[in-house]
Amino acid sequence: MPHDTLGFASHDHGSCVRAALAEAEAASAARKVQLTPVRRRVLEILLESHAAMGAYDVLARLDAEGLGSKPPVAYRALSFLVEQGFVHRIEKLNAFVACARPGSEHDPAFMICRACGKVAEAQVSAALAQPAAASGFVVERTVVEAEGLCPACQPEART
Repeated sequence: MPHDTLGFASHDHGSCVRAALAEAEAASAARKVQLTPVRRRVLEILLESHAAMGAYDVLARLDAEGLGSKPPVAYRALSFLVEQGFVHRIEKLNAFVACARPGSEHDPAFMICRACGKVAEAQVSAALAQPAAASGFVVERTVVEAEGLCPACQPEART
């Protein structure tokens, strides 16, 4: 399956989760950083669906599982996961979503379903590379977030 819009497309989600966790473990070991039990659990929580979650929603899950009840627990884990490229911050929602391409250098665009909250990730680096190069501009960071309706929510919106 192409990863163009992972999140909206039908796919083997169990395989998706296992691959993302394996990539996070391998990358952490290679970088000599620790994917602690709390960090791993936060990643697992975010991988449960392709929907964005706020830090306090993540914290509520950690608290219910006895892994911490103070906001720094969630924020530190999320910060680590973002820094390592395993998770993205969705600025519009002030929330986080697991990366669809962990371990690869990319500048994603996010398509956010306003009905169900799912987030799909698409690649935009190539679209910007040529015009940036032509103008002598060096892209350091890209944030593209589009809001709309995913394929599953479109029929419901019409009724």
